[in-house]
Amino acid sequence: MLKTKQGRPQKQMVKSNRGRRLFFMILPFMLLTFAFSYVPLFGWLYAFFDYKIGRSLFECSFVGLEHFREIISNPTEFLKVLRNTLVMSGLSLLVSPLPALFAILLNELRGRRRKKAVQTLTTLPNFISWIIVYSLTFAIFSTDGMLSNLFRLFGLEGNSYNPLSDGEHVWLVQLLLHIWKSLGWNAIIYIAAISGIDQELYDAADVDGAGKLQRILHITIPGLTPTFFVLLLLAISNLLNNGFDQYFVFHNAIVADKIEVLDYYVYKIAILTNQYSKSIAIGMAKSLISILLLFGANTLSKKVRGESIV
Repeated sequence: MLKTKQGRPQKQMVKSNRGRRLFFMILPFMLLTFAFSYVPLFGWLYAFFDYKIGRSLFECSFVGLEHFREIISNPTEFLKVLRNTLVMSGLSLLVSPLPALFAILLNELRGRRRKKAVQTLTTLPNFISWIIVYSLTFAIFSTDGMLSNLFRLFGLEGNSYNPLSDGEHVWLVQLLLHIWKSLGWNAIIYIAAISGIDQELYDAADVDGAGKLQRILHITIPGLTPTFFVLLLLAISNLLNNGFDQYFVFHNAIVADKIEVLDYYVYKIAILTNQYSKSIAIGMAKSLISILLLFGANTLSKKVRGESIV
């Protein structure tokens, strides 16, 4: 009994010291999160003032919810931008199973070197900036691009295609570019999930005479389902956050009507028209709606799967 009594405080001290070490390890990341995610929320105050460049915030007149009323009273342009945002995000949701499918196919690929080569080639586009992607697209498909010159060489000028000026299929073009750039990177988490599936399940399936398709259907896909649903619900919560870079570099007068999403619209209102307070009001509303979508997706996850993501 004496040993037990002496051992307990010692174990508690070890746990306490370990907890302190872990706390100090994550403290820098907590401070960075606070500095870059919570301190900027002070900027939301600008949405309630008629802010002018060069003036202090408190030298500007307080207008309350005037900028929010302005958005609601003239919804035509805002609804068009919201439509573009939801369409692009909706198309991304439709193709969200592709990284999981790619990870399954990659897992079934034989040959370690071959598998590494495919994974490397499909992951590299994620590290190419959208400016470079636009430059490559322009160099290949523009009026004086490589493809047009090639068609002219063979006397097929009428067959050239320029996606940069195709307002009718711009959503599809942007979706394909997004898939090309992010497929390999998004598949990494599914590859990690596959490596976490118990290998004994595959061995047992081999003993029972299961083929590749049966192993995929009855072992791999069920093993990936929890990961897929978590990522899907997080994507639903980010429906209004579909990025800025891609739509900024591909924006032009021909495709502007369909490519202008909320993030670009906020930039245009703030920088190009100097309506800073209105742009912050739109960004603020977007953030609040995203939070509601996150908790809505979390509630849906609890009801459908019995597990929450937050």
